[in-house]
Amino acid sequence: MAFLADALSRVKPSATIAVAQKARELKASGRDVIGLGAGEPDFDTPDNIKQAAIDAINRGETKYTPISGIPELRKAIVEKYKRENGLEYKPEQTIVGTGGKQILFNAFMATLNAGDEVIIPAPYWVSYPEMVALCGGTPIFVATKQENNFKLTAEDLEKAITPKTKWFLFNSPSNPSGAAYTHDELKALTDVLLRHEQVWVLTDDMYEHLTYGDFKFATPAEVEPKLYDRTLTMNGVSKAYAMTGWRIGYAAGPLPLIKAMDMIQGQQTSGACSVAQWAAVEALNGTQAFIPENKKIFEGRRDLVVSMLNQAKGIVCPSPEGAFYVYPSCAGLMGKTAPSGKVMETDEDFVTELLETEGVAVVHGSAFGLGPNFRISYATSEEQLEEACKRIQRFCAACK
Repeated sequence: MAFLADALSRVKPSATIAVAQKARELKASGRDVIGLGAGEPDFDTPDNIKQAAIDAINRGETKYTPISGIPELRKAIVEKYKRENGLEYKPEQTIVGTGGKQILFNAFMATLNAGDEVIIPAPYWVSYPEMVALCGGTPIFVATKQENNFKLTAEDLEKAITPKTKWFLFNSPSNPSGAAYTHDELKALTDVLLRHEQVWVLTDDMYEHLTYGDFKFATPAEVEPKLYDRTLTMNGVSKAYAMTGWRIGYAAGPLPLIKAMDMIQGQQTSGACSVAQWAAVEALNGTQAFIPENKKIFEGRRDLVVSMLNQAKGIVCPSPEGAFYVYPSCAGLMGKTAPSGKVMETDEDFVTELLETEGVAVVHGSAFGLGPNFRISYATSEEQLEEACKRIQRFCAACK
C-alpha cells in the first residue's frame, strides 16, 4: 500500500512559484538576476490599512474569528459589491478565506464529484486545474487565440459544455494574459450560460481595479442578473491594495453554497487571521485614492514593456487591458539556436535559455496551458523592466 495519496499524481507544482524560487537561488549565488515571475505588486500596503491592523492589535483583536469572517468585514464586502458592482447580497451570503486560493478550493471541494467537469479558458492561472483535480473534478481546457486577445468566444464556450459540466471558471482581467472582457463580450458568454442551467459560474475578479485607459470592468452576475443564483463572485485585497502577504480573499454567492464552503473551512483552517481581516475592513471602507495613482504607474510600465518586447526579434506582444502581466508569443524563436548552442523547441526551452544567458526570469506559457508564449509580470520598477527588456532584445538578436 502506497503511503502518499493517489491525488498527488493528478497535480504538479506551481510553475510561477518554481520560477520565483529559481530566481532567488541564482541571486543568492551571486548572479545578477531580474525576476519577472511573481504576480505581486511592488508597492507597499497603504499606511491607513497598516494603521488599522496596528489599532486592531492594540484593541486586542487577536482571538479566533468566526469561520466565514468577522461581521465588520462581511458587511464591508456587501457594501463593496453594491457600490462597485451593483450586486445585492446579505452578509450571510459572503465568506472570507485565507486568500482567494482558499475560496476557490473550498468552492470546488464543496461541489465537485468524480466526473464533474470545470471549463477553464486557456491560458489560465496555473493553480486552477490543479485545484479542480485535487477536488476530484475534471478540468476542460478551451484554448483562446492571440488574435482575439486571448478572450474566449461564445461559440467555443458552447462547444465545451456537456451534461457533465458543473462550473465555468472565469477570470477577467486575466492572469496570465491581462485580457479583460467588455460588457458586450461578457454578455455573449452569459447568453450561452443561460441556456445551460446545470452550469454554475465561478468568477475570479482579483484584478478588478487594475484596468487601463477607458476600459470599464464588469462581472458576470452584474451583466446577467438571471445568473445571480448560480454565480460565486470571488475577489480579494491582494492586488489592488498591495496586500498579498495579508492573505485575505472573499466571495459572495447563493446561501446554500456559502454554508457548504463554511462547513469545509470550519474543518480545514477555521477563520482567517483576525488582524488581517481588520486591515481588509479598512481597505474596502477607507480611501481608494491610491488605486488610480497605482494604476497609472502600472499602465506606464505596461506600455514600456509592450513597446520594447515588440522590438525584440521573434517576439510579438499584444497590449493587454488589465492586470500587470503581458503574454508575448515567442513562436518566432522556435527552432532557433540559443547562444549556448541549444536549439529551442519549446517556450520552456526559451525561458530556460533566457535565464541562463541573460539572467531574466519569466514563466513559460505552456505552464498556463497555451504556448509558445511566456508571461512577464511588470509589477516592478521601470528601471528593472527597461533593463530586462534590453536583455531580452539582446538574447533574441543573438539567436540564430
